[in-house]
Parts: sequence; structure tokens; C-alpha cells
Amino acid sequence: MQKKTEIVTARMTPKVKAQLQQRARDANMTLTDYLCICGLGKEIVRVEGLDALLSELKAQGRNLNRLTTLANMGRLTVLRSDELIDGYAALCEQVSRLTEVD
Repeated sequence: MQKKTEIVTARMTPKVKAQLQQRARDANMTLTDYLCICGLGKEIVRVEGLDALLSELKAQGRNLNRLTTLANMGRLTVLRSDELIDGYAALCEQVSRLTEVD
């Protein structure tokens, strides 16, 4: 990724600025990234429901890291992996449904 070194100044009304800032927040982007993508004619795609799924996926990842650490320390020797596999399969299915193109 290239370092951002150039500055662009734009004049606008406070209302327009607030609208742009809100749109950038809605897209989970910085205002700079939002304006650059829009200005270059690229499409911004917002997938509804992805935030909750990503939060769950991060939590599962933390749990897996804890289990791995315990196993490496010799404090965990038995793990019922079918439950983990089923959980990850369900998460993968949700990701697939959310990212399907109509």
C-alpha cells in the first residue's frame, strides 16, 4: 500500500460534509477512502448482516487460539472437534449467503 502524501482541499456546506461523513461511516470507511473510491467511479458494496457474523468469527478465532495454546501447554488433551467443525461450517454457510451476488 502506498503512503498517502498528497492533500486535497474542498469547500462544501456543513450539511454536505455531514452527509459525506455519514455515508463513509455507513460504509465502514474513512472519509478519505470513501471520497477516493467514489471519485474514481468504483462501486461501494455494503453487505448487511456481515458485522454480526464477523464479530462471531473473531470470537471463534480467539477461542480457537486459546484452545491451541492450552493444547501446546499440555493442559488440554481431549477436544470434541465435531462441534468446532459444525460451528465453522455454519459460519462459512452464513458468509456464502451474505456474499452471494443476485
